Amino acid sequence: MQIPEHHKQAVIPHIMVDGAAEAIDFYAKAFGAVELFRLEGEAGRITHAEIRIHGSTLMLGDADAPFSAPERAATSVALHVYVPDVDSLTTTAVAVGAELLTTPTDMPYGARQVTLRDPYGHVWIFLTPIAKD
Repeated sequence: MQIPEHHKQAVIPHIMVDGAAEAIDFYAKAFGAVELFRLEGEAGRITHAEIRIHGSTLMLGDADAPFSAPERAATSVALHVYVPDVDSLTTTAVAVGAELLTTPTDMPYGARQVTLRDPYGHVWIFLTPIAKD
């Protein structure tokens, strides 16, 4: 097996959710995700899937032991993705069910940033580079 080019020199997040098929649909609507493939197990549960969000690969599947989906109130990981227009993505994501944790804000390090929580408990930070004066 050869390592796919988009997996080389990368730490690829692999998230677990309750309802992976619905999560893939949500990520497509909210973040413009494109499904690369999925492997289904019993009763239509997804054992493994990959999606691409603005060039970044994300692996996901239905949560089974030893993994669990994050609790709604807490997670130890934030997923960062650079996008062309953080404001537009925010409007779309919130309209289809993302929770706005911080509003889009110009940060001192040269990015416009928003923090969202998806309906499955994962925290996302989307950024768009901005020109510094």
